[in-house]
Amino acid sequence: MKVFKVLGSGCANCVNTAKLIENEAREAGIDVQVEKVTDMEAIMNYGVMSTPAVVVDEQVIHAGGVPTLEKIKTWFN
Repeated sequence: MKVFKVLGSGCANCVNTAKLIENEAREAGIDVQVEKVTDMEAIMNYGVMSTPAVVVDEQVIHAGGVPTLEKIKTWFN
């Protein structure tokens, strides 16, 4: 199971990012876990200055807006 962390304050863009990841994974038949990280200190520890951001395997793979569906699909490979 792949674990995605969505970093952000809980704003609409952060919520939408988490939902998009969950929906695309479900459609692809991939088992994922999406964790929402809202603690600002934890977010800063990743060096993220713009949210929402997405972390996989403790690496920031996206930051600064809602990712496109095409970009999300590449994360499942």
